[in-house]
Amino acid sequence: MTSFKRWNNIVGWAVFAIAALVYLMTMEPVSSLWDCSEFIATSYKLEVGHPPGAPLFMMLARLATLFAAGNPDFVGMAVNGMNSIASAFCILFLFWTITHLARRLVTRDGSQLTRANVWAILGAGIVGALAYTFTDTFWFSAIEGEVYALSSMFTALVVWLMLKWEEQADQPHSSRWIVLIAYMMGLSIGVHILNLLTIPALVFIYYFRKTDSVTWRGIALSTLVSGAMIVFVNNIIIPYTVYVGAMLDLFFVNTLGLPVNSGMVLFALALIGGMGWASWYTHRKGKVVWNIVLLSTTMILIGFSSYASVTIRAAANPPMNSNNPNNPHALMSVLNRDQYGDRPLLFGAYYSAPPEGYKEKHFYYLDEDGKYKPASVITGYTHAPEFIHFFPRMWDARKGEKEYKQWSAYRTKTEIMRDEKGEIVRDSQGRPMQGEVLDFGTKKVYDDGYEPRTIVEPTFLENLN
Repeated sequence: MTSFKRWNNIVGWAVFAIAALVYLMTMEPVSSLWDCSEFIATSYKLEVGHPPGAPLFMMLARLATLFAAGNPDFVGMAVNGMNSIASAFCILFLFWTITHLARRLVTRDGSQLTRANVWAILGAGIVGALAYTFTDTFWFSAIEGEVYALSSMFTALVVWLMLKWEEQADQPHSSRWIVLIAYMMGLSIGVHILNLLTIPALVFIYYFRKTDSVTWRGIALSTLVSGAMIVFVNNIIIPYTVYVGAMLDLFFVNTLGLPVNSGMVLFALALIGGMGWASWYTHRKGKVVWNIVLLSTTMILIGFSSYASVTIRAAANPPMNSNNPNNPHALMSVLNRDQYGDRPLLFGAYYSAPPEGYKEKHFYYLDEDGKYKPASVITGYTHAPEFIHFFPRMWDARKGEKEYKQWSAYRTKTEIMRDEKGEIVRDSQGRPMQGEVLDFGTKKVYDDGYEPRTIVEPTFLENLN
Protein backbone atom coordinates (compact mmCIF):
# COMPACT_ATOMS: atom_id res chain seq x y z
CA MET A 1 0.00 0.00 0.00
CA THR A 2 2.84 2.38 0.85
CA SER A 3 4.42 1.67 -2.52
CA PHE A 4 1.10 2.40 -4.30
CA LYS A 5 0.67 5.74 -2.50
CA ARG A 6 4.22 6.75 -3.39
CA TRP A 7 3.83 5.88 -7.05
CA ASN A 8 0.33 7.38 -7.14
CA ASN A 9 1.79 10.71 -6.03
CA ILE A 10 4.79 10.53 -8.37
CA VAL A 11 2.78 9.62 -11.46
CA GLY A 12 0.04 12.13 -10.55
CA TRP A 13 2.49 15.00 -10.40
CA ALA A 14 4.09 13.79 -13.63
CA VAL A 15 0.69 13.97 -15.36
CA PHE A 16 0.24 17.44 -13.84
CA ALA A 17 3.60 18.52 -15.29
CA ILE A 18 2.68 17.23 -18.76
CA ALA A 19 -0.66 19.06 -18.72
CA ALA A 20 0.87 22.28 -17.35
CA LEU A 21 3.67 22.23 -19.93
CA VAL A 22 1.27 21.67 -22.83
CA TYR A 23 -1.15 24.37 -21.68
CA LEU A 24 1.57 26.93 -21.01
CA MET A 25 3.12 26.29 -24.42
CA THR A 26 -0.19 26.60 -26.27
CA MET A 27 -1.96 29.32 -24.27
CA GLU A 28 -3.34 32.48 -25.84
CA PRO A 29 -0.66 35.18 -26.13
CA VAL A 30 -3.15 37.88 -25.10
CA SER A 31 -6.90 37.34 -25.38
CA SER A 32 -9.67 35.55 -27.22
CA LEU A 33 -12.46 37.54 -28.83
CA TRP A 34 -15.17 37.21 -26.20
CA ASP A 35 -15.44 37.60 -22.40
CA CYS A 36 -11.73 36.91 -21.94
CA SER A 37 -10.80 40.48 -22.80
CA GLU A 38 -13.19 41.81 -20.16
CA PHE A 39 -11.97 39.38 -17.49
CA ILE A 40 -8.33 40.27 -18.13
CA ALA A 41 -9.03 44.01 -18.05
CA THR A 42 -11.18 43.87 -14.91
CA SER A 43 -8.69 41.61 -13.13
CA TYR A 44 -5.76 43.90 -13.84
CA LYS A 45 -7.27 46.83 -11.94
CA LEU A 46 -9.90 44.90 -9.92
CA GLU A 47 -12.79 46.45 -11.79
CA VAL A 48 -16.39 45.19 -11.82
CA GLY A 49 -17.28 42.93 -14.73
CA HIS A 50 -20.61 41.70 -16.03
CA PRO A 51 -23.03 39.90 -13.68
CA PRO A 52 -22.61 37.87 -11.58
CA GLY A 53 -19.12 39.26 -11.22
CA ALA A 54 -16.80 36.27 -10.49
CA PRO A 55 -15.00 38.10 -7.63
CA LEU A 56 -12.71 35.26 -6.55
CA PHE A 57 -11.50 34.81 -10.11
CA MET A 58 -10.83 38.55 -10.29
CA MET A 59 -8.77 38.53 -7.10
CA LEU A 60 -6.74 35.45 -8.04
CA ALA A 61 -6.18 36.81 -11.54
CA ARG A 62 -5.06 40.10 -10.00
CA LEU A 63 -2.39 38.20 -8.08
CA ALA A 64 -1.35 36.53 -11.33
CA THR A 65 -0.96 39.90 -13.05
CA LEU A 66 1.72 40.82 -10.49
CA PHE A 67 4.00 38.48 -12.44
CA ALA A 68 3.66 40.86 -15.38
CA ALA A 69 6.03 43.17 -13.44
CA GLY A 70 3.95 46.25 -14.24
CA ASN A 71 4.10 45.73 -18.01
CA PRO A 72 0.53 45.79 -19.44
CA ASP A 73 1.72 43.83 -22.49
CA PHE A 74 2.12 40.71 -20.32
CA VAL A 75 -1.05 41.01 -18.24
CA GLY A 76 -3.10 38.83 -20.59
CA MET A 77 -0.36 36.20 -20.64
CA ALA A 78 -0.23 36.17 -16.83
CA VAL A 79 -4.01 35.56 -16.50
CA ASN A 80 -3.92 32.87 -19.20
CA GLY A 81 -0.97 31.27 -17.42
CA MET A 82 -2.94 31.15 -14.17
CA ASN A 83 -5.75 29.31 -15.95
CA SER A 84 -3.24 26.92 -17.51
CA ILE A 85 -1.87 26.00 -14.07
CA ALA A 86 -5.41 25.71 -12.64
CA SER A 87 -6.37 23.36 -15.48
CA ALA A 88 -3.28 21.25 -14.82
CA PHE A 89 -4.40 20.94 -11.19
CA CYS A 90 -7.80 19.83 -12.48
CA ILE A 91 -6.04 17.05 -14.40
CA LEU A 92 -4.06 16.12 -11.27
CA PHE A 93 -7.21 15.75 -9.15
CA LEU A 94 -8.87 13.83 -11.99
CA PHE A 95 -5.94 11.40 -12.06
CA TRP A 96 -6.19 10.79 -8.30
CA THR A 97 -9.97 10.37 -8.59
CA ILE A 98 -9.59 7.72 -11.29
CA THR A 99 -6.91 5.81 -9.39
CA HIS A 100 -9.00 5.91 -6.20
CA LEU A 101 -12.04 4.45 -7.95
CA ALA A 102 -9.94 1.89 -9.82
CA ARG A 103 -8.30 0.78 -6.55
CA ARG A 104 -11.75 0.36 -5.00
CA LEU A 105 -12.80 -1.86 -7.90
CA VAL A 106 -9.69 -4.03 -7.63
CA THR A 107 -9.81 -4.46 -3.84
CA ARG A 108 -13.58 -4.64 -3.24
CA ASP A 109 -13.38 -8.37 -2.46
CA GLY A 110 -10.79 -7.70 0.24
CA SER A 111 -7.79 -8.72 -1.85
CA GLN A 112 -4.44 -6.97 -1.60
CA LEU A 113 -2.87 -4.99 -4.40
CA THR A 114 -0.36 -6.87 -6.49
CA ARG A 115 2.32 -5.20 -8.62
CA ALA A 116 0.20 -5.86 -11.71
CA ASN A 117 -2.80 -4.24 -9.99
CA VAL A 118 -0.74 -1.16 -9.13
CA TRP A 119 0.42 -0.60 -12.69
CA ALA A 120 -3.06 -1.31 -14.07
CA ILE A 121 -4.56 1.31 -11.73
CA LEU A 122 -1.87 3.86 -12.53
CA GLY A 123 -2.30 3.13 -16.23
CA ALA A 124 -6.03 3.74 -15.97
CA GLY A 125 -5.34 7.07 -14.27
CA ILE A 126 -2.79 8.09 -16.92
CA VAL A 127 -5.07 7.20 -19.84
CA GLY A 128 -8.15 8.85 -18.30
CA ALA A 129 -6.41 12.04 -17.16
CA LEU A 130 -4.40 12.59 -20.34
CA ALA A 131 -7.42 11.80 -22.52
CA TYR A 132 -9.28 14.61 -20.78
CA THR A 133 -6.20 16.84 -20.97
CA PHE A 134 -6.39 16.90 -24.74
CA THR A 135 -10.16 17.07 -25.18
CA ASP A 136 -11.17 19.92 -27.43
CA THR A 137 -13.39 21.96 -25.11
CA PHE A 138 -11.25 21.63 -22.00
CA TRP A 139 -8.04 22.48 -23.85
CA PHE A 140 -9.61 25.64 -25.23
CA SER A 141 -10.82 26.77 -21.79
CA ALA A 142 -7.46 25.94 -20.21
CA ILE A 143 -5.48 28.41 -22.28
CA GLU A 144 -7.61 31.56 -22.14
CA GLY A 145 -8.62 34.14 -19.53
CA GLU A 146 -12.09 32.78 -18.74
CA VAL A 147 -13.63 31.45 -15.52
CA TYR A 148 -14.19 27.88 -16.69
CA ALA A 149 -10.64 26.65 -16.11
CA LEU A 150 -10.67 27.68 -12.45
CA SER A 151 -14.22 26.40 -12.07
CA SER A 152 -13.18 23.01 -13.46
CA MET A 153 -10.34 22.88 -10.95
CA PHE A 154 -12.75 23.48 -8.05
CA THR A 155 -15.09 20.82 -9.45
CA ALA A 156 -12.32 18.22 -9.64
CA LEU A 157 -11.04 19.27 -6.22
CA VAL A 158 -14.32 18.79 -4.33
CA VAL A 159 -14.89 15.35 -5.88
CA TRP A 160 -11.36 14.30 -4.90
CA LEU A 161 -11.86 15.66 -1.38
CA MET A 162 -15.05 13.64 -1.06
CA LEU A 163 -13.12 10.51 -1.99
CA LYS A 164 -10.56 11.42 0.67
CA TRP A 165 -13.44 11.47 3.14
CA GLU A 166 -14.65 8.13 1.78
CA GLU A 167 -11.20 6.67 2.46
CA GLN A 168 -11.24 7.88 6.09
CA ALA A 169 -14.98 7.77 6.82
CA ASP A 170 -14.62 5.37 9.76
CA GLN A 171 -11.87 7.37 11.43
CA PRO A 172 -12.39 10.11 14.06
CA HIS A 173 -12.70 13.65 12.71
CA SER A 174 -13.30 12.43 9.13
CA SER A 175 -16.08 15.01 8.85
CA ARG A 176 -13.38 17.71 8.50
CA TRP A 177 -13.23 16.76 4.83
CA ILE A 178 -16.93 17.59 4.43
CA VAL A 179 -16.43 20.98 6.08
CA LEU A 180 -13.48 21.66 3.77
CA ILE A 181 -15.63 20.71 0.77
CA ALA A 182 -18.29 23.19 1.90
CA TYR A 183 -15.65 25.93 2.09
CA MET A 184 -14.38 25.09 -1.40
CA MET A 185 -17.93 25.23 -2.73
CA GLY A 186 -18.44 28.62 -1.10
CA LEU A 187 -15.26 29.87 -2.74
CA SER A 188 -16.24 28.38 -6.11
CA ILE A 189 -19.45 30.47 -6.13
CA GLY A 190 -17.12 33.44 -6.54
CA VAL A 191 -15.81 31.83 -9.76
CA HIS A 192 -18.77 30.02 -11.33
CA ILE A 193 -21.88 28.37 -9.96
CA LEU A 194 -21.22 25.16 -11.94
CA ASN A 195 -19.56 23.59 -8.89
CA LEU A 196 -22.98 23.04 -7.28
CA LEU A 197 -23.66 20.30 -9.82
CA THR A 198 -21.21 18.07 -7.93
CA ILE A 199 -23.56 17.91 -4.93
CA PRO A 200 -25.55 14.85 -6.18
CA ALA A 201 -22.29 12.95 -6.72
CA LEU A 202 -21.09 13.85 -3.21
CA VAL A 203 -24.39 12.76 -1.66
CA PHE A 204 -24.27 9.40 -3.43
CA ILE A 205 -20.66 8.83 -2.35
CA TYR A 206 -21.79 9.47 1.24
CA TYR A 207 -24.80 7.17 0.86
CA PHE A 208 -22.90 4.25 -0.69
CA ARG A 209 -20.15 4.56 1.91
CA LYS A 210 -22.40 4.71 4.96
CA THR A 211 -25.17 2.27 4.04
CA ASP A 212 -24.93 -1.48 4.64
CA SER A 213 -27.32 -2.35 1.81
CA VAL A 214 -28.17 -0.22 -1.21
CA THR A 215 -31.93 0.05 -1.87
CA TRP A 216 -34.08 1.88 -4.39
CA ARG A 217 -35.65 3.78 -1.50
CA GLY A 218 -32.24 4.92 -0.34
CA ILE A 219 -31.27 6.01 -3.86
CA ALA A 220 -34.52 7.97 -4.25
CA LEU A 221 -34.02 9.60 -0.85
CA SER A 222 -30.42 10.51 -1.72
CA THR A 223 -31.63 12.07 -4.97
CA LEU A 224 -34.17 14.19 -3.09
CA VAL A 225 -31.58 15.22 -0.50
CA SER A 226 -29.08 16.26 -3.19
CA GLY A 227 -31.77 18.29 -4.96
CA ALA A 228 -32.73 19.98 -1.68
CA MET A 229 -29.08 20.85 -1.03
CA ILE A 230 -28.73 22.47 -4.45
CA VAL A 231 -31.92 24.47 -3.87
CA PHE A 232 -30.69 25.47 -0.41
CA VAL A 233 -27.39 26.84 -1.69
CA ASN A 234 -28.54 28.29 -5.02
CA ASN A 235 -32.01 29.56 -4.11
CA ILE A 236 -31.66 30.40 -0.41
CA ILE A 237 -28.06 31.10 0.61
CA ILE A 238 -26.99 33.03 -2.50
CA PRO A 239 -30.02 35.30 -3.01
CA TYR A 240 -31.56 35.58 0.46
CA THR A 241 -28.45 36.35 2.51
CA VAL A 242 -28.01 39.43 0.34
CA TYR A 243 -31.78 40.12 0.33
CA VAL A 244 -32.04 40.19 4.14
CA GLY A 245 -28.95 42.38 4.35
CA ALA A 246 -30.39 44.71 1.69
CA MET A 247 -33.69 45.09 3.56
CA LEU A 248 -31.83 45.79 6.79
CA ASP A 249 -29.68 48.33 4.97
CA LEU A 250 -32.85 50.00 3.68
CA PHE A 251 -34.03 50.47 7.28
CA PHE A 252 -30.64 51.68 8.48
CA VAL A 253 -30.21 54.22 5.67
CA ASN A 254 -33.75 55.55 5.17
CA THR A 255 -35.00 55.38 8.77
CA LEU A 256 -31.94 55.66 11.02
CA GLY A 257 -29.90 57.85 8.68
CA LEU A 258 -26.81 55.64 8.83
CA PRO A 259 -24.34 55.28 5.93
CA VAL A 260 -24.99 53.01 2.97
CA ASN A 261 -23.93 49.36 3.51
CA SER A 262 -24.01 49.74 7.32
CA GLY A 263 -27.00 47.41 7.56
CA MET A 264 -25.37 44.85 5.29
CA VAL A 265 -22.15 44.88 7.32
CA LEU A 266 -24.03 44.46 10.61
CA PHE A 267 -26.12 41.61 9.15
CA ALA A 268 -23.03 39.82 7.79
CA LEU A 269 -21.23 40.06 11.14
CA ALA A 270 -24.33 38.91 13.02
CA LEU A 271 -24.90 36.01 10.61
CA ILE A 272 -21.35 34.68 10.76
CA GLY A 273 -21.19 35.24 14.52
CA GLY A 274 -24.53 33.50 15.06
CA MET A 275 -23.57 30.55 12.87
CA GLY A 276 -20.23 30.29 14.66
CA TRP A 277 -21.92 30.28 18.09
CA ALA A 278 -24.45 27.68 16.93
CA SER A 279 -21.61 25.49 15.64
CA TRP A 280 -19.80 25.77 18.99
CA TYR A 281 -23.00 25.00 20.91
CA THR A 282 -23.86 21.87 18.90
CA HIS A 283 -20.27 20.66 19.29
CA ARG A 284 -20.48 21.16 23.05
CA LYS A 285 -23.79 19.27 23.24
CA GLY A 286 -22.52 16.42 21.10
CA LYS A 287 -25.00 16.96 18.27
CA VAL A 288 -22.72 15.69 15.52
CA VAL A 289 -25.04 15.92 12.51
CA TRP A 290 -26.26 19.43 13.34
CA ASN A 291 -22.69 20.49 14.02
CA ILE A 292 -21.55 19.34 10.58
CA VAL A 293 -24.54 21.04 8.91
CA LEU A 294 -23.94 24.34 10.71
CA LEU A 295 -20.17 24.26 10.16
CA SER A 296 -20.63 23.49 6.46
CA THR A 297 -23.19 26.28 6.04
CA THR A 298 -20.87 28.70 7.86
CA MET A 299 -17.97 27.78 5.59
CA ILE A 300 -20.13 28.23 2.49
CA LEU A 301 -21.06 31.70 3.73
CA ILE A 302 -17.42 32.57 4.44
CA GLY A 303 -16.43 31.46 0.94
CA PHE A 304 -19.39 33.29 -0.56
CA SER A 305 -18.24 36.49 1.20
CA SER A 306 -15.82 37.06 -1.69
CA TYR A 307 -18.72 39.01 -3.21
CA ALA A 308 -18.04 41.76 -0.69
CA SER A 309 -15.14 42.73 -2.94
CA VAL A 310 -17.61 43.54 -5.74
CA THR A 311 -19.35 46.17 -3.59
CA ILE A 312 -16.04 47.50 -2.25
CA ARG A 313 -14.58 47.97 -5.71
CA ALA A 314 -17.82 49.40 -7.14
CA ALA A 315 -17.76 52.06 -4.39
CA ALA A 316 -14.34 53.14 -5.71
CA ASN A 317 -16.03 53.87 -9.07
CA PRO A 318 -13.50 52.16 -11.38
CA PRO A 319 -13.60 52.81 -15.15
CA MET A 320 -15.35 49.49 -15.77
CA ASN A 321 -18.17 49.27 -13.24
CA SER A 322 -20.92 47.06 -14.64
CA ASN A 323 -24.29 47.78 -12.93
CA ASN A 324 -22.44 49.80 -10.25
CA PRO A 325 -23.23 47.37 -7.35
CA ASN A 326 -22.03 49.78 -4.64
CA ASN A 327 -24.95 48.88 -2.35
CA PRO A 328 -26.65 45.60 -1.39
CA HIS A 329 -29.76 46.25 -3.51
CA ALA A 330 -27.65 46.68 -6.65
CA LEU A 331 -25.55 43.66 -5.64
CA MET A 332 -28.74 41.60 -5.32
CA SER A 333 -29.67 42.53 -8.88
CA VAL A 334 -26.21 41.44 -10.05
CA LEU A 335 -26.46 38.07 -8.27
CA ASN A 336 -29.96 37.46 -9.65
CA ARG A 337 -28.75 38.32 -13.19
CA ASP A 338 -31.76 40.60 -13.65
CA GLN A 339 -30.39 42.22 -16.78
CA TYR A 340 -30.49 38.92 -18.68
CA GLY A 341 -34.25 38.57 -18.39
CA ASP A 342 -36.29 35.39 -17.95
CA ARG A 343 -35.32 32.09 -19.55
CA PRO A 344 -38.02 29.48 -18.81
CA LEU A 345 -36.37 26.07 -18.84
CA LEU A 346 -39.01 23.90 -17.13
CA PHE A 347 -42.32 25.70 -17.57
CA GLY A 348 -43.10 28.63 -19.84
CA ALA A 349 -44.56 29.97 -23.07
CA TYR A 350 -43.81 28.94 -26.62
CA TYR A 351 -42.25 31.42 -29.03
CA SER A 352 -45.63 31.89 -30.73
CA ALA A 353 -47.57 32.71 -27.55
CA PRO A 354 -49.31 36.11 -27.85
CA PRO A 355 -48.51 38.50 -24.98
CA GLU A 356 -51.34 39.48 -22.62
CA GLY A 357 -49.57 41.94 -20.35
CA TYR A 358 -46.27 42.87 -18.78
CA LYS A 359 -44.17 41.50 -15.93
CA GLU A 360 -42.85 44.08 -13.52
CA LYS A 361 -40.02 43.87 -11.02
CA HIS A 362 -39.98 46.22 -8.06
CA PHE A 363 -36.66 47.25 -6.56
CA TYR A 364 -34.82 50.01 -4.71
CA TYR A 365 -32.10 52.21 -6.11
CA LEU A 366 -29.71 54.60 -4.38
CA ASP A 367 -30.65 58.20 -5.16
CA GLU A 368 -28.28 61.16 -5.33
CA ASP A 369 -29.31 62.22 -1.82
CA GLY A 370 -27.99 58.93 -0.39
CA LYS A 371 -31.44 57.42 0.23
CA TYR A 372 -33.10 54.36 -1.26
CA LYS A 373 -36.00 55.08 -3.62
CA PRO A 374 -38.54 52.54 -4.95
CA ALA A 375 -38.81 51.91 -8.67
CA SER A 376 -40.07 49.29 -11.09
CA VAL A 377 -39.03 47.99 -14.48
CA ILE A 378 -40.73 45.85 -17.12
CA THR A 379 -38.97 42.49 -17.30
CA GLY A 380 -41.11 40.55 -19.77
CA TYR A 381 -44.56 39.53 -20.91
CA THR A 382 -47.41 37.51 -19.45
CA HIS A 383 -49.20 34.91 -21.58
CA ALA A 384 -52.52 33.11 -21.67
CA PRO A 385 -52.51 29.81 -19.72
CA GLU A 386 -53.24 27.73 -22.82
CA PHE A 387 -49.88 28.72 -24.29
CA ILE A 388 -47.86 27.72 -21.21
CA HIS A 389 -46.30 24.24 -21.36
CA PHE A 390 -43.58 22.11 -19.83
CA PHE A 391 -40.12 22.29 -21.38
CA PRO A 392 -40.63 25.10 -23.86
CA ARG A 393 -37.85 25.71 -26.31
CA MET A 394 -35.58 28.56 -25.27
CA TRP A 395 -36.27 31.69 -27.28
CA ASP A 396 -35.83 35.46 -27.27
CA ALA A 397 -38.86 37.77 -27.46
CA ARG A 398 -36.75 40.36 -29.27
CA LYS A 399 -36.50 38.04 -32.24
CA GLY A 400 -39.34 37.85 -34.70
CA GLU A 401 -41.76 34.93 -34.74
CA LYS A 402 -40.71 34.23 -38.31
CA GLU A 403 -37.17 33.30 -37.26
CA TYR A 404 -38.38 30.76 -34.75
CA LYS A 405 -40.81 29.26 -37.21
CA GLN A 406 -37.88 28.53 -39.50
CA TRP A 407 -35.90 27.05 -36.63
CA SER A 408 -38.63 24.84 -35.18
CA ALA A 409 -40.11 23.47 -38.41
CA TYR A 410 -39.36 19.79 -38.90
CA ARG A 411 -41.93 18.56 -41.39
CA THR A 412 -43.55 19.59 -44.65
CA LYS A 413 -46.96 19.40 -46.27
CA THR A 414 -48.37 19.81 -49.77
CA GLU A 415 -50.11 23.14 -50.18
CA ILE A 416 -50.91 25.80 -52.78
CA MET A 417 -47.82 27.93 -53.36
CA ARG A 418 -47.93 31.64 -52.54
CA ASP A 419 -45.44 34.43 -53.20
CA GLU A 420 -44.01 36.95 -50.74
CA LYS A 421 -47.15 39.10 -51.04
CA GLY A 422 -49.41 36.15 -50.26
CA GLU A 423 -50.70 35.86 -53.84
CA ILE A 424 -51.31 32.40 -55.32
CA VAL A 425 -48.56 31.28 -57.67
CA ARG A 426 -50.01 30.06 -61.00
CA ASP A 427 -48.55 28.22 -63.96
CA SER A 428 -48.62 29.41 -67.59
CA GLN A 429 -52.21 28.21 -67.94
CA GLY A 430 -53.39 30.05 -64.84
CA ARG A 431 -53.74 26.97 -62.63
CA PRO A 432 -52.69 27.21 -58.94
CA MET A 433 -49.36 25.52 -58.35
CA GLN A 434 -48.86 23.10 -55.47
CA GLY A 435 -45.62 22.23 -53.67
CA GLU A 436 -43.93 21.23 -50.45
CA VAL A 437 -44.01 23.92 -47.77
CA LEU A 438 -42.85 23.93 -44.14
CA ASP A 439 -45.43 22.85 -41.57
CA PHE A 440 -44.83 24.82 -38.39
CA GLY A 441 -47.37 23.22 -36.07
CA THR A 442 -50.96 23.39 -34.97
CA LYS A 443 -53.03 26.44 -35.90
CA LYS A 444 -55.16 27.83 -33.11
CA VAL A 445 -57.64 30.73 -33.12
CA TYR A 446 -57.01 33.11 -30.24
CA ASP A 447 -59.17 36.07 -29.30
CA ASP A 448 -57.27 38.71 -27.36
CA GLY A 449 -60.30 40.96 -26.88
CA TYR A 450 -59.72 42.99 -30.02
CA GLU A 451 -60.03 40.53 -32.85
CA PRO A 452 -59.54 36.81 -33.45
CA ARG A 453 -56.03 35.83 -34.53
CA THR A 454 -54.57 32.59 -35.86
CA ILE A 455 -51.62 31.42 -33.77
CA VAL A 456 -49.29 28.69 -34.97
CA GLU A 457 -48.48 26.70 -31.85
CA PRO A 458 -46.28 23.59 -31.79
CA THR A 459 -47.56 20.87 -29.51
CA PHE A 460 -45.46 19.53 -26.63
CA LEU A 461 -44.27 16.53 -28.65
CA GLU A 462 -43.61 18.69 -31.71
CA ASN A 463 -41.54 21.00 -29.54
CA LEU A 464 -39.46 18.14 -28.12
CA ASN A 465 -38.84 16.83 -31.62
